[in-house]
Amino acid sequence: MRERPEDFDEGLLRPALKAWGIDAPALTYAPVGFGDFHWVAGDRFVTVADVRRRSYDALRAALDTAAALRGEAGLEFVVAPLRDAEGATLRRLGRRYAMSVFPYEEGRPGEFGDEQDADERAAVIDVLAALHATPPPLPTPVSPVQPAGRALLEGLSRGDDGLPWLGGPYSEPARDLVAGHAHTLRRALEEFDRLAERPGEPVVTHGEPHPGNLLRAGGRLLLVDWDTVGMAVPERDLWLVAESGDDLARYADATGHTPDQGLLRLYRLRWALDDVAEFVRWFRAPHARTPDAEVAWRGLQGTLEQLAHDG
Repeated sequence: MRERPEDFDEGLLRPALKAWGIDAPALTYAPVGFGDFHWVAGDRFVTVADVRRRSYDALRAALDTAAALRGEAGLEFVVAPLRDAEGATLRRLGRRYAMSVFPYEEGRPGEFGDEQDADERAAVIDVLAALHATPPPLPTPVSPVQPAGRALLEGLSRGDDGLPWLGGPYSEPARDLVAGHAHTLRRALEEFDRLAERPGEPVVTHGEPHPGNLLRAGGRLLLVDWDTVGMAVPERDLWLVAESGDDLARYADATGHTPDQGLLRLYRLRWALDDVAEFVRWFRAPHARTPDAEVAWRGLQGTLEQLAHDG
């Protein structure tokens, strides 16, 4: 996130870092990503997550999986959390927040939405093929097919789910925008349900292998942000990367699995529907006119416009 969390006490970080054997003389806030909060502590990268958005247990299971993929399965492209003195990948910081620690990797990061050329896509597809071929570690969670905000989306698709929009300056515009796209949401949910009936064999998936979660460090391609790792069909990852028949053929040659166009569409829809639900929650909650809120507002507009166009 670009802005520091207003209700989080940064003084909690230094004592907590001692569980990892880190005595940090300086902590520098890193305004990157969208969702969690980050600091740099020497050669360590500290992430603080709001466990109201995703449960502590679910986040811990994902981080444990990432640690096992790196430490046990030997996948060197996984930037995994470090375990503390008790072997934990995640520690609570009060009731609302939890903290994890990663090695700080020097490299060239991407941005969500960056265009990738054929060679760049090929490199990511090779990484995904290796990940998908890896037997799942024991803690690997199952990624549900349904959007996390399905009940909310159902209400919005009917034009009004009966809940107040009192959070701040974007609340009224967001309510009007979503109400104007009720039919778009209803049509998207109907298509989603048709596609969700298609069969598929689950593998270990990252969930968000977009350019913003890729880091080029020397000759290495690293994959960061494993919060959404889970068992799902390969198309959950591939829709974010493959843009051509050659991309899909490369994956099929590496794995023996020919990607299913219907499942690629399913997960493209799921991403958009998840985004709509997340943005709606944002604008119903207390918020101000900040750079992060502006990003969320543009995201809601763009996502609904794209759903309407694709429908």
